[in-house]
Amino acid sequence: MEHQHSSSVTTCPLILLIGLPGSGKSTRARQLLMEDPRRRLISTDMLRQQLFGSESIQGPWLLIWRQIQIQFQQAILQISQGIATEAIYDATNAQRRHRREVIALARSTGFNDITGLWIDTPVWLCLARNKRRERIVPEEVVLRMHRQLRDAPPTLAEGFDRLIRRTRGQGIRVIT
Repeated sequence: MEHQHSSSVTTCPLILLIGLPGSGKSTRARQLLMEDPRRRLISTDMLRQQLFGSESIQGPWLLIWRQIQIQFQQAILQISQGIATEAIYDATNAQRRHRREVIALARSTGFNDITGLWIDTPVWLCLARNKRRERIVPEEVVLRMHRQLRDAPPTLAEGFDRLIRRTRGQGIRVIT
């Protein structure tokens, strides 16, 4: 996940987070930002807060999607200028179709090094953490996302350059 300079093409890396609500995605994103403040965070929760005044208001997806497109473009520009090192996309990305759409958008925008970082936390722990959050995601939504991830887990075939699976108690596994 390091930024590399070459004489011809700038590496424009994107970390695409994947995981249930309460899995630890946003915590991991904050850790990555602390390690390198020049990373750019693109978060659907933050976009909902900006657009609708609250992370919990789902709002029209097309408005959020347009903002994701704009922020991807801004991140590519900042990376190409050396202002930023890489971007982090923080969303659940539980559905394979959504992951493929985000990867296609990222590639068409100019990201050429996409890492899927799957925070694979047991559903029981996500549900317990969710109950302690300020913004509680309905349990049936968490369970639906769990089924989506279980039935169609992230794979390299979706368009990732690499896929990293962080599993509680089992560490990190790089899928290449």
